Amino acid sequence: MRSNRMKFLLAAAFSVFFSIFSTFAIAQNNGHEQVAEGPQPVHESETEETKGVDAGGILMGHILDAHEYHFADINGHPVTLPLPVILYSPQKGFSFFMSSKLEHGHTVYNGYQIIDNKIVAVKEAGVADESIQVYDLSITRNVAQMLVSMIILIWLFISIANSYKKRGIHSAPKGMQNALEPVITFIRDEVGKVNLGHKYEKYMPYLLTVFFFILINALMGLLPGSANVTGNIAFTLVLGVISLLVIIFSTNTHFWGHIFWPPGVPFLVKLILIPVELLGVFIKPAALIIRLFANMVGGHMIITCLLLMIFIFASINTFAGIGFSPVSIAFTVFIYLIELLVAFIQAFIFTNLTAVFIGQAFEGEHHDDEHQADLGVQHPNPVIV
Repeated sequence: MRSNRMKFLLAAAFSVFFSIFSTFAIAQNNGHEQVAEGPQPVHESETEETKGVDAGGILMGHILDAHEYHFADINGHPVTLPLPVILYSPQKGFSFFMSSKLEHGHTVYNGYQIIDNKIVAVKEAGVADESIQVYDLSITRNVAQMLVSMIILIWLFISIANSYKKRGIHSAPKGMQNALEPVITFIRDEVGKVNLGHKYEKYMPYLLTVFFFILINALMGLLPGSANVTGNIAFTLVLGVISLLVIIFSTNTHFWGHIFWPPGVPFLVKLILIPVELLGVFIKPAALIIRLFANMVGGHMIITCLLLMIFIFASINTFAGIGFSPVSIAFTVFIYLIELLVAFIQAFIFTNLTAVFIGQAFEGEHHDDEHQADLGVQHPNPVIV
């Protein structure tokens, strides 16, 4: 009973913390939008001086979220796929339109404009209107890509389930079932059973969903013009928070007893160890969040930088750009192939560590040895990874 109360108390405290954090982040963004100014007219002399490659702008534009998919520029005209813009302002109400109406920040539409990759309310002079607060609820490219990934994930799982219903479990798998069954079996045997013991079946739906959702988004992020969803800290943050809640609601009295009163430790050491152990509950999912974010965004930055080197050398000398092109392309292809491997590795690591932390949450329980012997599994490893 005390364990259940502690679970709900920590979950509520964590929710309040993130609510306050989100409010503070929104307030900071709104403040930034209010002081932003609209684009100033560009003179011909300034255009010639800034003729070089804006490597930083291109790099951040590839990593950050946007209100459209940008594929290429042909004769100075961007080739894009606009996305729906949904805005709410307490002063102006709801506004619905496509992002193409804003023309990449060069035009004011319905009193809104894109400034510094954010949609803000502006005055007639193109200056941000400080008196109007804007809440952006748009379908950005990250959101759109996650929706596509979700559709693909549901389609895969339903197709495999229908194949099992149609052919049964004793007939040889075919098609999509044959391709994904080894992966599912690997996650079950090497992640679920090893770390969760006889409780693995309870958590397999979550572990498989996390693995394939990260993998699909990571692979889609390698397509030209797509969004780097797994390299977005908001995406990894949500996955980490969900994993934390699963871990907390999987704990037992033995787990919290070791945290709030470690056995076999002197009293003065307990005063130091208790807050450290309590922080460890939140540090574990934080490590998952940062690890996935850093690895995925790092690979995309390296690929983009290698390609930008061609244009940087070409801006210095045309022959230098042509000469460096084979080297840049060769390294880009090499890193791209590594990123394909990293997509599978990071999906596996996030899933495996989540299973490890869940297994640690209910360690110390008295398991049925005969039942575990039938399954051929061992007790979860208590070592923190």
